[in-house]
Amino acid sequence: MIVTADPLVADIADDAAWDRLTWSADRHLGAVRIGFASGPIAPADRGEIGERCDVVYAVPEDEAADRAVVGADDPEMAARDLAEHVARNPQAATTLAAVLRTGTQVSVRQALDVESWAYSTLLGGDEFATWLASRGPRPLPPNPQVSPVIVERDGGRLTVTLNRPERRNAFGAALRDALVESLDVAVLDEAVTEIHLRGAGPVFCAGGDLDEFGTTPNPVLAHFIRTAGGAGVRLAQIADRTTAFLHGACVGAGIELPGLVGRVVVDPDVAIRLPEVSMGLIPGAGGTVGIPRRIGRWRTFHLAVTGDAIGAQTALRWGLADEVADVTRVDLSARETGLRTI
Repeated sequence: MIVTADPLVADIADDAAWDRLTWSADRHLGAVRIGFASGPIAPADRGEIGERCDVVYAVPEDEAADRAVVGADDPEMAARDLAEHVARNPQAATTLAAVLRTGTQVSVRQALDVESWAYSTLLGGDEFATWLASRGPRPLPPNPQVSPVIVERDGGRLTVTLNRPERRNAFGAALRDALVESLDVAVLDEAVTEIHLRGAGPVFCAGGDLDEFGTTPNPVLAHFIRTAGGAGVRLAQIADRTTAFLHGACVGAGIELPGLVGRVVVDPDVAIRLPEVSMGLIPGAGGTVGIPRRIGRWRTFHLAVTGDAIGAQTALRWGLADEVADVTRVDLSARETGLRTI
């Protein structure tokens, strides 16, 4: 049996509770540490909260002062609610906290490796097994009838469009492999000066294809596919040339991959969510790498553990989006013949 320390929750305005949190954190290195502020956060405390906590809840007015803070009308209730989420999947939540603490201190490539090792470990865990059992057996998704990724070249611009709208552009093996092949063009061809990443249909990407979860023969192979054969490392290589245009649902990989690029434009209707911890996993497509570099590890932890969705304005305020603008819906069905896949 794996024993995981209970999450530690403390009011940062209570000196005694704050000291106990620090004392406990020093002795329970794996424990999730959650802070809340029953009143305004003093400027002198802002430097310490990020060191001591995995996330801090405070009144909305304090959110702008520190990336460690998530605004809440009732900070204590938000902290207690997060602790309940941690208790439901303690292995995944505690692993996520450890990965996030490490990931921003190493290079992007190293952080992607750390994420993948942790994800692969959890694939063999009880929590993921429980989620798989509750989901029940699923048939594998049908093979795509058209190119799962469409690539268009216009001078120095490469437009890469996810093209499985019938599956809400779910990030399954066929789409992943086609995307990687397309991104390799941008990595290798220096004449490509601009890359646009889009999604066809009503949503950009609804996350990993759930019908494929649990089908990789073993966690070791899964690790090598995510790293050597993954899209994240390639997007990181071309980040300074890449803009992602997001609309509709951006779930799991649907926000993790865009989080690695240099510029993100979101439609006003966008809905962003990280659901993996509720499945006994952590974000595994670069979400513990790109997103915390944009919004901080604390807000990333909040999003991933609660599974809460955020919209365009929160994404912009936190820095997950660089611009809110109407994103043109892409309909490739009438143009399929004239396009090519690489």
